Amino acid sequence: MTTRRARGEGGLHWDESRQRWIATVTVGYTPAGKRIVRKGSGKTKTEARTKLREKIRDYEDGLAIAEHHYTVTEAVTDWLTYGLNGRSDRTKTKCEILCRTHILPALGARKLRELRAQDVDRWLTDKAATLSTRTLRDLHGCLNRSVNRAMARDKVKRNVVALCSVPRGQEGRPSKSLTLDQAKAVLDAAEGTRLHAYVVLSLLTGARTEELRALTWDRVDLDGRADIDPPLPPSVQVWHSVRAGGDTKTKKSRRTLALPARCVSALALHCQRQDQERKTAGKDWHALGLVFATTVGTALDAANVRRAFRRVVTLAGMDPAAWTPRELRHSFVSLLSDSGVSLEAIADLCGHSGTTVTEKVYRHQLRPVMLQGAAVMDRIFAPTAEA
Repeated sequence: MTTRRARGEGGLHWDESRQRWIATVTVGYTPAGKRIVRKGSGKTKTEARTKLREKIRDYEDGLAIAEHHYTVTEAVTDWLTYGLNGRSDRTKTKCEILCRTHILPALGARKLRELRAQDVDRWLTDKAATLSTRTLRDLHGCLNRSVNRAMARDKVKRNVVALCSVPRGQEGRPSKSLTLDQAKAVLDAAEGTRLHAYVVLSLLTGARTEELRALTWDRVDLDGRADIDPPLPPSVQVWHSVRAGGDTKTKKSRRTLALPARCVSALALHCQRQDQERKTAGKDWHALGLVFATTVGTALDAANVRRAFRRVVTLAGMDPAAWTPRELRHSFVSLLSDSGVSLEAIADLCGHSGTTVTEKVYRHQLRPVMLQGAAVMDRIFAPTAEA
C-alpha cells in the first residue's frame, strides 16, 4: 500500500521527455492567489529531492534563485538602463562606452549565476596589459554595481565581483606644462583664431576648461573700478562650470580673478568677433550669453575645444597629439612657481581642493579680487620694446 506523503513534502514524478525525476513543492501564493512552486530535478529521486531542498532553503532565506539563462549582459544592460538615474549625461555615456567596449565582449555571454571570482580576476588581469589603473577601477565599478543591482533583485545569490581587487594597469600619459618659450609660441599662434581669447584666458588665469566653457559675459568685467579704494582691476568671476548642476569642481573653486592686460585685450577683441557672428547668424543665434560659444551662440563641448586647440598647437610648430587644453592650466601653475609665487597663492588662484598639500597650505584671499596672478602674468608676457 502506497503511503500518502505528509503535507508540505511536495510531489515527485518521472518526466519521460527529460528523462529525469522532478521534485516539486508549493512554497506560497502570490497576491493574485497563484501558487509559488519550486522544482528540483535529477537523474535519481535522491538527487531531485536534494536539489529541491536547496531551493526551498534559499527561498526561506529570502534568496530566490536566478533564472538559469540570466546573463551578465542582461545585468549590465539593466544597470545602464535603470541604475544611473540622476547621473549626468556625460557619466551615462562614459559608463555605456566602458560596458559596451570592455565588459560585454569578454563576459557578457556568461550566465550570471555561473560567474566566478576567478573569471573576473582573469579578465581584469588581461585588461591591465593595455588599460590604465583608473580605467580598470571604472570597469570594476561598473560590473560591481551591475551585479549588486542584480543581487538586490534576486537574480543571483552573491556578488563575486566585490571579492576581486583591481590590478595595477598601465601608466597614463603624465601631465606636463609648456615652457615659457612654448607658451609664448602658443599665444602667438592663437592670435587671429576663434580660440585666441580662450587660450589666453586659460594660460594666464589658470581657469579649468569646464569653467571657461560655462563662463558668461555677465561674469566678466573688462573695465574694473578705479574710483574706489582699494581700486578693483578688470576681473572674471569663476563661479560656474559645465558640470552637473553648474557647480564648480569644489566650493573652494568659486573665485574672482583679476585679469592680466593681455586677457583684457583678447576678450575685447573676442567680444567684437562674437558681435559680428551674432549679426551673421541672425535669427539662428542662441542668446545664451556665453563668452566662448559656437558661431551660432551654442555651448562648446570638450571635443570642439580639443580640435581647435590642436590646430593652434600645430601652428605653434609643436606636436598636436602631445598637448591638451587642460595643460594650459598646468602651465599656468608652473610659470607662476618658476617666477617665485608661493604655493599658497597658487592654490588660491587655481581654486585647488582635495589634496593633502593644498589643504595644508590653502589660505583664503582677503581681497575680493586676487591680484598676484595678473601682476605676474603681466610681467612675464609684457610686450617687448620693439613691439
